[in-house]
Amino acid sequence: MKAIIPVAGAGTKLRPHTYTQPKALIPLAGRTILSIIIDQLVEAGINEFVFVIGYLGDKIQHYVQQKYPHLTCHFVQQNSREGTGHAILLTRQVVQDDEILIVLGDTICEGNFQELISSPVSMLGLKKVDDPRNFGVAELNEEHHIIRVVEKPQIPKSNLALVGVYKIKETPQLYECLEQNILHQKRSHDEFQLTDALQCMIEHGVTFKTFKVTNWFDCGRKDTLLETNAILLSKYKMDNNPTLAYENTIIIPPVSIAEGCSIKNAIIGPNVAIGDNTVINYSIVKDSIIGSFSNLYEVVLKSSLIGSDANIRGLSQSLNIGDNTEIDLG
Repeated sequence: MKAIIPVAGAGTKLRPHTYTQPKALIPLAGRTILSIIIDQLVEAGINEFVFVIGYLGDKIQHYVQQKYPHLTCHFVQQNSREGTGHAILLTRQVVQDDEILIVLGDTICEGNFQELISSPVSMLGLKKVDDPRNFGVAELNEEHHIIRVVEKPQIPKSNLALVGVYKIKETPQLYECLEQNILHQKRSHDEFQLTDALQCMIEHGVTFKTFKVTNWFDCGRKDTLLETNAILLSKYKMDNNPTLAYENTIIIPPVSIAEGCSIKNAIIGPNVAIGDNTVINYSIVKDSIIGSFSNLYEVVLKSSLIGSDANIRGLSQSLNIGDNTEIDLG
C-alpha cells in the first residue's frame, strides 16, 4: 500500500505565514502538521509515500528527505491547482494498481489506522459535524455502507463530513473516474473534486464502508491552529518544565521548547510551542506558537502565531505615578 499526501495548496487562510512556508510545515505542538501525519502512518505500517507538491514544494521535498531518509518517497508536481481530484490523478503512474491511502496534508485525524489499512473493502473517514455545508458529506444506508457523497452541499442530507482520509482498494476504478471527470470537465465549486470521483465509483458498484475518526483537528486557520496546538500539547504530555535551564523564568505546562532557545525574565505558558534557537527576554507568552530563530523582547503575547526569523520589541516605559491615578497602556 502507498500513502498519498496532497500538499500543493497555497494555504491562503494562514497568510502571511504561508507566503514563505508551506502550510504542512507550520509548527504545531513541537512538530509540524506534516510530520504528525507521516509519523501516524509509519506507525500503522506504511513506508512508501507519494507527495503531491506545488506551491513551495521544494521546501516540502527537502524537509521529507532530511527527516525521513529511511522511507520510500515520491514527489509529483502539481503546477496548476485544480482541486484534489486533479492532484490524485497526477499520481497514477507512480501508484499504478497498488492500494492507496489518501490523507489530505492539512488535516490531522485520530483513529485505528491499522484497522483501516487491513480492511477488505474501501473506507472513507467520517465524523459528525454541526454544519456540514463546508465539507464533503456522506449518506449511509441501513448497513452503514456509503451510498452517496457530495462536495459542500447547500442542503446537506447528512451531518457526516468527509475528514480527508480515504482507503481505496479499487485504484484503477478511481483513476478511471478521475480521468473521465476531467475529460468531461465535471467540476464542483470550480475544481475537480476527489468527492465526485468517489461518487462515480459508488455508482459503478464499488462498496465503501465508514472509518470511525475519534478526533479531527482543523489546521486551516489561525484560531483553530492555536486550539489544535493546545490540545496536542496536552495529548503529547508536553510538560517539559525546564525552569532551572532558564534564568528568572516561570514555565507553565504544557509547553514545547525546542533546542537552542535562550529565555530570561519571562513567563511561558500554558499552551506555548517555541521553535529552535529563539530568544525571549522580559516577556510573557501564552496560548501561542513561536517560530524558530525569532527574537522577542519586552512583549506580552497571547493567542499569537509568530513565524520564524521574526523580531518583536515592546515599548519600555519609565513612569512616575502619584496617588489615585489610573493609566491604561493598551
